[in-house]
Amino acid sequence: MAKTKSKRDDKLYQRLRDGGVRKKVASKAAEALPKKGRGKPSRAQGIADELSKAADAIKERAGGGSRKRSEAAKKAARTRKANAAKRRSSARKGAKTKSKS
Repeated sequence: MAKTKSKRDDKLYQRLRDGGVRKKVASKAAEALPKKGRGKPSRAQGIADELSKAADAIKERAGGGSRKRSEAAKKAARTRKANAAKRRSSARKGAKTKSKS
């Protein structure tokens, strides 16, 4: 039995090409999608992961920075704020105790 070549999704191909993706990459991505009811799109998901990694690398090098770093900075700020609130409440308790005695 001869192996049939999978047809590509022309709309996806054209969308990728219009977005500036190279022909070969757009073609592979469009061919990776299975037809309706014909298996799992695991190949397509793999290609999508690779493209998003490449996009993240471009954003990071362009000065956009990593989202992980931004999220870590926000978490650190929340932690500092929470610790400051703990110190304030402890200081208030200490001041009340000292004023009673």
